[in-house]
Amino acid sequence: MPDLLDAPAAVEDAPSPLTPAGTLATAALLSACGGGGGGSGDPAPGSGPAASPPPPPPPAPPTDAEAARFLAQAGFAATAADITTVKVSGYAAWLDAQFALPITAGHFDWMVERGYAVEANRNSFAGLDNTLWRKLMSAPDTLRQRVVLALSEIFVVSMTGLPVQWRGLMGAAYVDLLEQHAFGNYRELLQAVTLSPGMGVYLAMRGNQKEDTRTGRVPDENYAREVMQLFSIGLVQLNADGSPKLGADGKALETYTQAQITELARVFTGWDYDGVSSTDPAYVKKAMVNNPARFATGAKKVLDADIPATADGAAAMKMAMDTLASHPNVGPFLGRQLIQRLVASHPSPAYVGRVAAVWANNGAGVRGDLKAVVRAVLLDSEARSAATAPSAGKLREPVQRLLQWARSFGAASPTGLWNIGDTTNPATRLGQSPLRSPSVFNFFRPGYVPPGSTLGSNGVTAPEFQLCNESTVAGYLNFLQTAIASSIGEVKASYVAELALASDASALVATLALRLGGGGISTATESIIATAVATINAGTDAGKLNRVQASILMLMACPEYLVQK
Repeated sequence: MPDLLDAPAAVEDAPSPLTPAGTLATAALLSACGGGGGGSGDPAPGSGPAASPPPPPPPAPPTDAEAARFLAQAGFAATAADITTVKVSGYAAWLDAQFALPITAGHFDWMVERGYAVEANRNSFAGLDNTLWRKLMSAPDTLRQRVVLALSEIFVVSMTGLPVQWRGLMGAAYVDLLEQHAFGNYRELLQAVTLSPGMGVYLAMRGNQKEDTRTGRVPDENYAREVMQLFSIGLVQLNADGSPKLGADGKALETYTQAQITELARVFTGWDYDGVSSTDPAYVKKAMVNNPARFATGAKKVLDADIPATADGAAAMKMAMDTLASHPNVGPFLGRQLIQRLVASHPSPAYVGRVAAVWANNGAGVRGDLKAVVRAVLLDSEARSAATAPSAGKLREPVQRLLQWARSFGAASPTGLWNIGDTTNPATRLGQSPLRSPSVFNFFRPGYVPPGSTLGSNGVTAPEFQLCNESTVAGYLNFLQTAIASSIGEVKASYVAELALASDASALVATLALRLGGGGISTATESIIATAVATINAGTDAGKLNRVQASILMLMACPEYLVQK
């Protein structure tokens, strides 16, 4: 992916105590969103057995830059200890260790234990932002947290669409569900999402009723449409590599029709909360149950699969989930999106095809094994090789930049409150905040191509650029400056290891560039930043701290960092 020269430039800010005059201006400038013969193979008579070929040499251990790049894809940050671990154990072993980590204290339980499940919070989201930031910034299972963040942007439930009692705990229970299924099977994830109270409220399946010819009532089609369009098979038929199948007229073939949406909506009738209570929020954790009196009678269809009239709500739901999960579109459609969220915005068809093949069969005949799929995404040759093509890489999401800062420098919350809050304000914060998407279509569309840009002219998908504009560029820089120099709420980083390097500006910047940029920041850019940092007097502790903070700010503002290769 080219430098961010197609995007608006950042505005220049005034000098601050963080840097000497002109240094922040430099940061703002850098941030512009920029074999042999044939035969049977048998040995000739009397010649003896053929010699076995020598085994291939073991792969070379990752370099520091390769390890840091991997860690930024598989998690959020690369500390010096993390880099050493990956170099010693290798990529696959690091993944195995992460897959084996248990899920730590869940969001729902944490909110209850911290006293948020009280009457005063029944109609608020109090505590939800706190617990989301808590795990994203500090939970040891960093791979799971990265995948959960990705899943939350695919199977979207947003705080903006939960106008119910105990809404904060409902959001917490939904993210807990994503954690529980992140390394499980897609078929089980799809049904769990479908029957979760959070999704039931957000996309109006909860309380959906059968048709009534007397009143003209028909089943709500919202979830039937979105579960196909967004959560399973997509709008058009796909080849295994994600490319669209074309009809005789050269146009992409649609995956489903309006009539099939209407039919599927009848399957999604009769579902409601299991034991809702205005005083007990526990209902938000329970899968919805089917009320036979509200379930549509008669035969039904899911795409071309017949559901007999004898099937009750649970049986019809099972057939619907089985049909959608087994559709050939699912692997390339969702596999491509996982590549986008973890590695590259515009993956090659071959990359998509390899991941889709693992989706179809994990090597043991299992379809939809998300652990195997995540492994395939992160260990693919295109993920692990140096990305040099103009369309390679991805623009780092604003939230991921903040999480990298927090994890890189040991950000902690002294009281365990994690009071960062909502970061969606584009002018003063990040323009993005976990579980606060403006719609079911996420913060950005997976097929978004920036208009009026080089990327657009070349048809390169770059979803995160949908969040990039004059306001978000300036807002990010100003918010990051405050976070680095002081804190966000009470969440504050520690720079002890970095301070030990502060007397040598070049060494300090090179070390930080490696950990933050994973080898993607050029020596020329490092030199520019180091020259600016060297103008800060390092004769005092305050001066050394200023050098560290200025280095981090300028590196996290430069185009070569913002575009993760």
